[in-house]
Amino acid sequence: MTLNKFVVIWICIILPLLIKGQFADTLKEVFKYTKSIDARLESRNSFINNELISVNGARLGVAFQRKLRIGGGISWLNTILPKSRINLNADTNSIQYFKFVYFCAYADFVFYRTKRWQLSVPIQAGFGASWFQSKQNYYWGNKDKKYALLIYEPGITAQFKVFKWFGLGADVAYRFTLKNNKKVGEGLSSPTYSFKILFWFDQLFYQTFPNSKITKRWGPAYW
Repeated sequence: MTLNKFVVIWICIILPLLIKGQFADTLKEVFKYTKSIDARLESRNSFINNELISVNGARLGVAFQRKLRIGGGISWLNTILPKSRINLNADTNSIQYFKFVYFCAYADFVFYRTKRWQLSVPIQAGFGASWFQSKQNYYWGNKDKKYALLIYEPGITAQFKVFKWFGLGADVAYRFTLKNNKKVGEGLSSPTYSFKILFWFDQLFYQTFPNSKITKRWGPAYW
């Protein structure tokens, strides 16, 4: 079994069965939790026609005591990727670079948590565009033809808290794409993965200043 097939089977079949009970039992209680802002910058690795690429993103939303996070964001291809590397029929006399950008809505539900370990299911869906351009860096004023891009990306995330305010994490997902672009070869559908260093600045503040007015109102720090 290839890695692609394993990831798809895990995410689409096994994972929903695993979390079905926990999700149904706790979703009604989630929105009663204290709310906080969820703001993140992230980077994920994936592939285009066996080429390793990096996709950066920015997220802004609401977290309900880190049991559920919902919001929106934007992602873009961060790798300088010449057209010739993903399309063997490309005209090598005219160098062009592949780009894509998409906006998304996301939800991240925690279905297992102990003092230090946490497992969650992040899902995002969005729309955007892909295109080829002559410049390496993004050039928003270009008149190159844009191709519609629809994204659906379910996955699973594991997280380990070293301290109340610091942790390590990793996630694996699969990016499903529906696009109108026959020039990209096999397309953008691919497994994605990332490794994370996590900081919770609010928890660090609560632990450092336990007697402050802010901590008394919004804290204290918790595992």
